[in-house]
Amino acid sequence: MASAKHGLYKLMAEGSTDTQTSRFQTESCHVLVADDDRLNQRILREKLNALGHKVTCVSNGELALEAMENEAFDLALLDMIMPKLGGEKVLIQMKKAEKLSEIPAIMIAGLDDQSSLARCIELGADDYLTKPYNPVLLKARIHACLEKKRLQEKEKLAKEALIESQLHLKTELAEAAVYVRSILPELLTDDIKTDWRFVPSTQLGGDSFGYHWIDDDHFAMYLLDVCGHGVGAALLSIAAINVLRSHMLPDTDFTDPGAVMAATNDMFQMEKHNDMYFTIWYGVYSRSKHEIRHSCGGHPPALLMKGADAASAKVVQLKAKGLVTGTMPGLPYEVLTEPLDEFNTLFLFSDGVYEITRPDGTMWEFEDFERELAKLTLEGRSEMDQLFALAMRDASGGSLEDDFSMVKIQLPGK
Repeated sequence: MASAKHGLYKLMAEGSTDTQTSRFQTESCHVLVADDDRLNQRILREKLNALGHKVTCVSNGELALEAMENEAFDLALLDMIMPKLGGEKVLIQMKKAEKLSEIPAIMIAGLDDQSSLARCIELGADDYLTKPYNPVLLKARIHACLEKKRLQEKEKLAKEALIESQLHLKTELAEAAVYVRSILPELLTDDIKTDWRFVPSTQLGGDSFGYHWIDDDHFAMYLLDVCGHGVGAALLSIAAINVLRSHMLPDTDFTDPGAVMAATNDMFQMEKHNDMYFTIWYGVYSRSKHEIRHSCGGHPPALLMKGADAASAKVVQLKAKGLVTGTMPGLPYEVLTEPLDEFNTLFLFSDGVYEITRPDGTMWEFEDFERELAKLTLEGRSEMDQLFALAMRDASGGSLEDDFSMVKIQLPGK
């Protein structure tokens, strides 16, 4: 096949301005002629040599199969009637063998054997010739078969390159997904206890979250959701979460949720980030004041379960006014304060945890999600696992449309 590939590469380098005939005259293809008639062999050899092709001749079907097993051929001309194995049986064996099945085959027969030729076409033969040979048809049909094979090889090479590229991309996406998960916060088990679930709807999602101590008195908690999915959304999500985690907003008091939201909005204007924006909830717990100050940029409200104890806890929505991040600079963000109680469990989440489309086309409402969360909390189970199971049960098609991201933060009592 090396000679054929050399011809293909030469053809690709020369471009498409030459005629089909002249292209094949510059290619040296290897053709097998299987015919027990010496005169027919000589005629075909001379005509094919004149076209610039290398020719190997054999006198029966068994030798034809043996030759194709041992050498690379670009085309086989098979006489229908030969000793041991005729052309039709050779063709059948070729189509059964993976190594030989892609070799184009032209069947050769007399004018009175049309039914056999039709049967061979049904079996996978590419074309046929009748004796005596018409020089114009001989040349045209050989060229047509070789052109078809050239295109098939070109398509095969392109498909292999595409598969290789897809595997490479899949590997890189898997590595990126590992990195995204690696920057998510460690679980806390001291005064403040945390837990979270992160299930991207695709290999790379647009959700991210975090929490950390700003100083000895203030604890920051935040979750953001970038529009869309894939590499672009993941990159923006990582950039934004690292800014919050590393306090990289200039001249910003990170204990002031409104100031953090305004500075984040100005830094991540969507025209500078491929027209992508994100929603975010940001809150600060004060140990000394025993309260949460919070702000929001178009994000679902956080839900705070608080009360004298877990059994009597009620759900409070922590929702402040503010547009999504990145739409325009200089936006104001409302800051609200929520006092805490003896029992306090905060849930941050993206809209992917409750915007679930059921098979009948209906969708969960936020209030449905809120009731389910309260019920599960009162039952003392793993709330996030329970909610994820409900989402997967109700999700149309058995898969999530958006990322499932949820953080549970248990804050100290009075």
